[in-house]
Amino acid sequence: MSSITLRRATADDARRLTRLVRRSGAYRGDYAGMVDGYVVGGTYIETHAVHVAADEDGRVLGFYALLVDEAELDLAFVADEAQGRGIGRVLMDHMREEARAAGLRSVRVVAHPPAEDFYLRTGALRTGTVEPAGHVHWARPELRYDVA
Repeated sequence: MSSITLRRATADDARRLTRLVRRSGAYRGDYAGMVDGYVVGGTYIETHAVHVAADEDGRVLGFYALLVDEAELDLAFVADEAQGRGIGRVLMDHMREEARAAGLRSVRVVAHPPAEDFYLRTGALRTGTVEPAGHVHWARPELRYDVA
């Protein structure tokens, strides 16, 4: 893996993070409606613990958003062209460190179904299923990272 830097996201990253979400190959086909029009806004970034993984040229290769008050991983994405390089694992390791530093004992994840195996490989435990509701028409795996 080339040199990767983790840093706190800023409002200036909003457009890049939004583009990364909207272009995700994991949200094609039946799942496309989930990211159509999705925006990762500057206020969201400044309000929550959003961290990015960037390469030596400053390109954002992935990011995650930890909602500390809810003890929940809200967003986690790695650019399609950067997958398979360990970036997701680095992000999840960092997320667990941040959660631990914030005094959390565990972090809940309601996963996109195709991402469940990734979360399990990076240490999450399956805890249940979130049934379809609202604009989500499929069941989603519920998982937990223990961090304490």
